[in-house]
Amino acid sequence: MSPDMTAPGMTGTATAPVLELRDVTKTYPSTPPVTALRGVSLTVRQGELVAIVGPSGSGKTTLLHLMGTLDRPTTGRVLLTGLDASAMTDRQVARLRATRIGFVFQQFFLAEHATVLDNVADGLLYAGTPYRQRRELAAEALSSVGLGERLHARPTQLSGGQRQRVAIARALIGRPAIVLADEPTGNLDHATGQSILALLHALHDRGTTILVITHDREIAAHLPRQVDMLDGRIVADTAKPDTVSPAAAASPATAVSPAAAASPATAVSPAAAASPATAASPATAARRG
Repeated sequence: MSPDMTAPGMTGTATAPVLELRDVTKTYPSTPPVTALRGVSLTVRQGELVAIVGPSGSGKTTLLHLMGTLDRPTTGRVLLTGLDASAMTDRQVARLRATRIGFVFQQFFLAEHATVLDNVADGLLYAGTPYRQRRELAAEALSSVGLGERLHARPTQLSGGQRQRVAIARALIGRPAIVLADEPTGNLDHATGQSILALLHALHDRGTTILVITHDREIAAHLPRQVDMLDGRIVADTAKPDTVSPAAAASPATAVSPAAAASPATAVSPAAAASPATAASPATAARRG
């Protein structure tokens, strides 16, 4: 499918697919080759809250990289809001990633010298959004995660749970089609981790589409849909209709302009194109799962 064509299936229905993987494989060249994913097919619809769960080495990290368009599959297709990333240039994929995906990482990745407000506003730095509007949207995003009174604090003045809330606000600021959260409670104590899960549920109730990568089955059990991975394959999926939030089901699907998603990303810097998730090499990611 040409990236500047309207994608089939984008009909504006309330539960339109946001993310689709179709028979995806990933093999890393080495001696011998490492096969990290084996024929993975997965659909995440608007308004879902999904856990991808599995032990180390199951393929979770590789799957995250492909879903986030940080890497390309060896075979198969990855579609985001109906657009086939494999039909796009690297620059177009970077634009798609910057405008349609929000990332939340275990390590937070906040600039300690900058205020909370600036950290979140920087999420739109390469989207061409004017300075004043970036800060207004950042304040709104921080209020939505319960930090409206800490706009001018610095990350070093916050608890671990508060820093993760800042990271979630940064992921939300661009109103992405989907938020990918990689072990979002991994660096937090149990009580703080539960508060972050409660926040994800609240965001889901408002219609945000969220996919959580975790090795922790207790965390996965708290989410409406669990997808189990083992040895590079999906071995179980609890998908059912009520995994879609009432807010998403009651509102029209967010319209996506294929031309905008596929247009040259002249404002996207290499730093934006290469998210912190790429810090791990592909081989390391395959081993880590």
